Amino acid sequence: MCHASPRFCIALSTALSPWQLCQHQQRLSEGGGETIYEIGMERGLSEEQLAGCLATLQRIGAETECVATEIHRTPGTEGVVMHVLVRSETHPDRPPLELRVAVCGNVDSGKSTLVSCLTRGIQDNGRGSARQAVFRHAHEISTGRTSSVSTQIMGFNATGDAVTSGAVRQFVWSDVVEGSSKVISFIDLGGHEKYLKTTMFGLTGHVPHYVMLSIGSNMGLVGMTKEHLGIALALHLPVYVVITKVDMCPENILEQTITRLTKVLKHPAVKKIPFFIKTDDDVVKCARSFPNGRIVPIFQVSSVTGHNYPALRNFLNLLPVRDNLERDSSAPMEMHIDDIFSVPGVGTVVAGNMLGGMAEAGGNYLIGPNCFGEWEEVGIKSIHNNRTPVKQVVAGQNASFGLKKVKRAQVRKGMVVVAKELQPAACWEFDAEVLVLYHSTTIQVGYEAVVHCHAVRQSARILSMDTETLRTRDRALVRFRFMFRPEYMRTEAKLMFREGKTKGTGIVKTIHYLSKEATGDLKSKGS
Repeated sequence: MCHASPRFCIALSTALSPWQLCQHQQRLSEGGGETIYEIGMERGLSEEQLAGCLATLQRIGAETECVATEIHRTPGTEGVVMHVLVRSETHPDRPPLELRVAVCGNVDSGKSTLVSCLTRGIQDNGRGSARQAVFRHAHEISTGRTSSVSTQIMGFNATGDAVTSGAVRQFVWSDVVEGSSKVISFIDLGGHEKYLKTTMFGLTGHVPHYVMLSIGSNMGLVGMTKEHLGIALALHLPVYVVITKVDMCPENILEQTITRLTKVLKHPAVKKIPFFIKTDDDVVKCARSFPNGRIVPIFQVSSVTGHNYPALRNFLNLLPVRDNLERDSSAPMEMHIDDIFSVPGVGTVVAGNMLGGMAEAGGNYLIGPNCFGEWEEVGIKSIHNNRTPVKQVVAGQNASFGLKKVKRAQVRKGMVVVAKELQPAACWEFDAEVLVLYHSTTIQVGYEAVVHCHAVRQSARILSMDTETLRTRDRALVRFRFMFRPEYMRTEAKLMFREGKTKGTGIVKTIHYLSKEATGDLKSKGS
C-alpha cells in the first residue's frame, strides 16, 4: 500500500508528467496491480483540490489501463483526506490478482456458513442452509462439519464491487474470474480435533497469505480455536478474527467472549493489538497496516441478518499483497501438488500452488520424487486456474494440470512439478533451525514427529541436535530424516512438526540430497 504526500497531490491536479507515470507504475507493480493513494495525508485538502487530484489519477489510470475509485473520506486538520483505490482493469490476457485466505476456528463456529455467505452474496436461514453449497462430501452435509480442505472464491472488479453469483447451486467459477480484477480464495479447513492434521496441511500446503479465525460468539475461545491461532502465529501469518452468530448471542456472553479474546491477543506470548472494526475509516486503516502482523482486526457479524458483512467485504477488497517475490515469473517453474483428481476424459489432474516461474500448456516438465527418489518427464496437456481454462500460469497462482500418460497411482500429495533446468533432487535428510512451541517433557535424538513443509507431510526422526535435549521454548539446529520415502525440500522453507500435543516450528537450512548411487540402491531394494 502506498501513500501520496500533500505536495505530490497538489502536483497531481496540474499536468501529467513522466515522473508521475513512473511512480504510479512502480506502485502498481509493488501492489500486484493495485494501490491506494491517501490524498491530503493528515492535513487534508479543499474540495477543489481533491477533485483535481482525483481527475488526474483517473487520467493516469487511463494511460495505464487502471481505474481510480474513491473509497473513503475522512476529516483532516485543514480540509478533507480522501483515499482512492487504483486497480488494473479486468482483461482476458491479464490474470487477476490472487490472495489466499485460510479459514480456521473451532468446530460449529460458523466457518463454512461464513465462507458461503461471502462468496455467494446470500444469507443463512439460521439452520445451516448456506453451508450446503461449500461442502464436498455427503457426510459433511449430513453432519454439518467440514472434514476436508474446501476452496471457494470471491471476486472484486476494478472499482471494488464484489463479483458473486447470487445462486447457491449454480455458482460458476469462470464467470467470477472473468469479471474480476482481484480474486480471494477461501481455504475452508476442518475445526474438529481429529481433523487437525488436515488443517495443518491446509495451512502449510496451500500457502495462504492471511488467516481468518472464526469464533462463535456464544461459544468463546474453546476447543481448537487457540490451537489454530497458535499454528497461524507460528507460521507468521497475519490473522484477523470474525466473531459470528452475534444475532443469537446474549450481550453478557458476547462481552465475555470479547474480553477473553482481548486477553489472549494481548498475552506476552502473542503480543498483538486487537482492533475492533466499527466504521469504514477503521476498515481502511486496518487494511493499510494489517500485513505487518502487529494488529488483529476483529469483526462482529451475523450470517442470518447480514450484520457487518459490508465492512468485512470492503476489508477483503482492500487487502494488499504480502509477498512480491512469489510473482517472479523469471525463476524456474515449480508447483507443489496438494490435491489429485482422476477426471473422466481427461485423465490424471494435479492441483497446487505455483511457487516460482511460469508453466505453459503443451510444455514438458519433471514430476517427482517417487518412492525411489526418481524424477520422470511429464507433459502438461491442459491448465486450469480457478476452474477456468488458461494457456499459462505464473508464480503466486493456483493451478491444475492435466497430465499426459500418467496414472493416478503414480502421483501422491507432496510431489512437485518442476522445470528441467532446476535439476531437482530428492532428500532423506535435512537440517533445520527449530523452535519447540510446546512439549510436556524433553525431546532427544531418536524423537519422531510428523513434519509439515509446503505440501510435504511425513513422519521424520531426529538424527542429531546441537544440544542434548530440547524443551518448550528451546531453539536448536536439528537434523531430520524421513522415515518412509524421500521428499523434495527447499532451503529457507518454513516447516512445522507435531506429535500429539507437541508442536514446533522451524526453517530448513541445509538439504542432504540423494546421490545417483543411493537412488539406484533404493530401487534395487524395492524391486
